[in-house]
Amino acid sequence: MTDLKIDMHTHIIPEHLPKWTEKFGYGDFIHLHHHKEGAAMMMKGSKFFREIQSNCWDPKIRMEEYAQFGTQVQVISTIPVMFSYDAQPHDGLEISRFLNDHIANICREYPKNYIGLATIPMQDEDLAIQELHRCKHELNLPGIQIGSNINDKNLSSERFFQIFKACEELDMAVMIHPWNMMGFHSIERYWLPWLVGMPAETSRAACSLIFGGVMERLPNLRFNFSHAGGSFLPTIGRIEHGFNCRPDLVAIDNTVNPREYIGKFWVDSITHDPLMMKYILEMQGSKRITLGSDYPFPLGDLEIGAFIEKMGLSKEVVEDIFCNATLEWLNLSKEQFLN
Repeated sequence: MTDLKIDMHTHIIPEHLPKWTEKFGYGDFIHLHHHKEGAAMMMKGSKFFREIQSNCWDPKIRMEEYAQFGTQVQVISTIPVMFSYDAQPHDGLEISRFLNDHIANICREYPKNYIGLATIPMQDEDLAIQELHRCKHELNLPGIQIGSNINDKNLSSERFFQIFKACEELDMAVMIHPWNMMGFHSIERYWLPWLVGMPAETSRAACSLIFGGVMERLPNLRFNFSHAGGSFLPTIGRIEHGFNCRPDLVAIDNTVNPREYIGKFWVDSITHDPLMMKYILEMQGSKRITLGSDYPFPLGDLEIGAFIEKMGLSKEVVEDIFCNATLEWLNLSKEQFLN
């Protein structure tokens, strides 16, 4: 239905990682144990975290897989567990540089197939901004991916404002991905951190950036919230009501109604539900919804928007979701990717 289909929410990791725990002498940094052909165990220190397959690191296999669903381009970003915000700042910078170089190399090798998002050491303002400049000017990456909180600090914290300001000045888009989910250890059963915690985390980030005045102070900064914005849009009525009935608690740093910001940021399409997608479309408009899959992980939309193609939407709306919205968010042109 469209001549260009871009999946803007996918994750990648280098096939081989340094043994950072041994090098730095502390922590439980992720390393890979390649225990069988085409698969590896992600180990967080000595603990098993997740098994991944070669589609998590091999760009050629990824292209073969996403082509099956009519997709031409992936936006690639690191797996959130790699953020390493709890590392010492210069160690965090080293990890970020390693991951960003890997992503940039793939984008250079396959410029019509991959777009890269960087990761930066958000735990240190100066080093984060330093890496932002490198990613923009040396690596040619158009944006970054950050977590929904930084070591349990909300994104509205003043300690992060200069980083966001630098993103706006450098024309770097920002993808917000849930991680370090609130209440993680008390809700581990039934996969609740992923099913309940992640949507809540994304709403936490959106509310923090709105109520903290970050979006108001930086109106040209282009945010994109994962998983259709989490629970923010479905619960906007409650959020707005709280803003109106208890301004003494909610409207202390920004007096603009939170509903006013809907359509001023982007969300991806990962709803898994046509009815919810219709609601998100009504709220956001098609120009603020970007096709995403969360590939290659099983909780993602691994058919890459197939359910959207069956919704009976107009060609123009589908084109917005499948490519135009992502291109606008990243400030890129379609011609860069068409043969």
